[in-house]
Amino acid sequence: MAAAQGQFSDHSNGTEGTDGTEGGSVPSAFRTAVEALRSARPRPGIEIEPTPPPKRLAPYAHALEATVVDGDDDLADGRLILLHDPAGHEAWHGTFRLVTLVRAELEPEMATDPLLPEVCWSWLTGALEARGLSYDEASGTVTRAGSYYFGGLAERRPATQIEIRASWTPREARGGAPDAAAHLAAWCDLLGQVAGLPPAAPGPVQGAAETGSGAGVVSLPQRRGPQVS
Repeated sequence: MAAAQGQFSDHSNGTEGTDGTEGGSVPSAFRTAVEALRSARPRPGIEIEPTPPPKRLAPYAHALEATVVDGDDDLADGRLILLHDPAGHEAWHGTFRLVTLVRAELEPEMATDPLLPEVCWSWLTGALEARGLSYDEASGTVTRAGSYYFGGLAERRPATQIEIRASWTPREARGGAPDAAAHLAAWCDLLGQVAGLPPAAPGPVQGAAETGSGAGVVSLPQRRGPQVS
């Protein structure tokens, strides 16, 4: 799996994070949210597996990495981190925070669209809203970078990569835990759109609430996998 790599910095409070979900010291709301993430099943073409979470972002953290695949090609990849601070965090306006990094390689003609960053950001907020999810304090960046090859690499086509870094505070539901599976479903919708997959069939990721789907949002018409390590 071509996992998205990178340093996340989102209101770190200097405490060491953990993805442990066993033992009485782990808050029940965090255990509930992590179990929802573990039990959810994405749409075909998206492979998800757990990965060690970053430390010192929150007292409790759980991380997933995902790759959008088409045959032997990786079309996009990403990382989703669930943070939890039982004491709450002033900048989050809540006790949970979701942080993500999503990347994909684009066709050169798409990369020149001046509205591309705004469109990519709207895919994130639109994916959350399409599933009826409430959230606060969304923030992030959309970056595009081009690579041009010369000399012995001159035969390679120019490559442009789009990168979305974002975080948001999911509203807490019954028991103090957010609907983590539904937020994961929305994140998978975003991955699919960035990768250029056709809209998913109606219905949420298994384990998510019945809140609709992200279908109907136009995705990028590209099929080239990100050449990243």
